[in-house]
Amino acid sequence: MTEAGGPSPNIVLIGFMATGKSAVGRRLARILGRPFLDTDAEIERLVGKPVSRIFKEDGEIRFRSEEAILCRKLAAPRGLVIATGGGIVLNPENVQNLRAGGVLIGLRADPEVIHRRVGRKRNRPLLRGDVRGRIEALLQARAGAYDVAEFTVDTGEHSLSETVRLIIDYLKERKHDDTRIKGGSGPAALPDPHR
Repeated sequence: MTEAGGPSPNIVLIGFMATGKSAVGRRLARILGRPFLDTDAEIERLVGKPVSRIFKEDGEIRFRSEEAILCRKLAAPRGLVIATGGGIVLNPENVQNLRAGGVLIGLRADPEVIHRRVGRKRNRPLLRGDVRGRIEALLQARAGAYDVAEFTVDTGEHSLSETVRLIIDYLKERKHDDTRIKGGSGPAALPDPHR
């Protein structure tokens, strides 16, 4: 809770795929005793199929519209730690809504690190064919998109624990939220945005 008695601002993790948003988010939520929400997992729950199938069967436009609906629901502070999909910042309305409900924290990594992390995984719908080439092309196409974050950590240079500590230290320094260490918390559940 904030000093005014309302919910604490959300801590919103943004960045390219495989920069560690989900892993950092889960750890951060556990340490701070906040609910954790992964936007891709929430969209999968609401739509009833994995992101890769949404892209394959319904197309990227459908997926991006689901992201926008979810971001509108996240425009109010709820005290969540949110891990976003890598392309969520491509829509300025999403950025505006996420910023309205919280603080945007960026995670980044060099292309080599990202390539190593995605490895041979087949669950990344935007990485078909030449994976290394697609990573570099997407990073180039999204150059500057993640600059909306007010604080950024390079997860290729810092361990998971160091990354979480740096984020907590930044939030305490900026007095963005209640960062006292609390007990653990499970995943957040939002009402169905389609109702």
